Amino acid sequence: MRRLLTSLLIAVALVKSAPAFAMQTVPAGNRHAEQPDIPGASVRRTKGTKSSFDLKYEKVRELLATDHELMAKIRKVSSAYGINPIHVVGAIVGEHTYNVDAYDRLQSYYVKAASYAGESFRFAYDGENVDEFVARPQFAECKAKSDSYTLWSCREDVWESDFRGQTVGGKSFPNNRFSAVFFQPFYAGQTFGLGQVNPLTALMLSDLVARVSGYPKLNEKNAGAVYKSIMDPDVSLAFVAASIRRSIDDYKEIAGMDISGNPGLTATLYNVGNSRQRAAALAAKNRSSGATVWPEENYYGWLINDKLDELKGLL
Repeated sequence: MRRLLTSLLIAVALVKSAPAFAMQTVPAGNRHAEQPDIPGASVRRTKGTKSSFDLKYEKVRELLATDHELMAKIRKVSSAYGINPIHVVGAIVGEHTYNVDAYDRLQSYYVKAASYAGESFRFAYDGENVDEFVARPQFAECKAKSDSYTLWSCREDVWESDFRGQTVGGKSFPNNRFSAVFFQPFYAGQTFGLGQVNPLTALMLSDLVARVSGYPKLNEKNAGAVYKSIMDPDVSLAFVAASIRRSIDDYKEIAGMDISGNPGLTATLYNVGNSRQRAAALAAKNRSSGATVWPEENYYGWLINDKLDELKGLL
């Protein structure tokens, strides 16, 4: 039932966002006067490393300010995906401020990626590989999806409606995100590399990245290749840019809103994911509201908009 409602919501939103009404440009800046609450997990993680969000922000800003090779790569990949490089900067700054510590230079990310090269990975839960899992009859409707984004989005919807927190065929499944259950073998919430890309996100964006950047398409049966891609700084940047491109397009196509002039919003969506579903929910809210409801930034995106002038100076 939840899957049906989600699909209907997105389908209706797509119809409503067709040229029936003019595209709306989301205003620049934050909708919240003060920064929204930062999740406790992020606070605890930062305290555990005897650091602070201010120190982590300064560290990643310094990395971007001094690593001219990295900034050149950011500008190049942003151009390839048709986005302003400030969006990629915002995503990287947000990740390294709230989720991980930045290395001192780009080369350190290459070294870290190399350390994973010999590892053996697989995407599975409780002994069941994800390729076996998505072959279950509940996923039959997804077989017709030819693009990796719509294919894995469909599979994620099926997980939410038919498996999450439920017992199916005598097997219990966690009440957790698809990506956390099947795609993060080390610990829930782990992401990797310069862009801190989630493996499921990489699989979703594989076709777009292959088409624009020419990198090989990824396959869930080869988890090692997925990890190699998201750990490698050059390839990871392509996935960061592709994720932002996809979020911007989802909001245009589904919600009829142009968010490309608000880096805090693209950073928020980079942080929370599910831009397709969130755009559909916003479209539904606007249809039922007497006034325009704008998308709002979270704590992560709020920082990017708050520091926007300083971050633009890096470019």
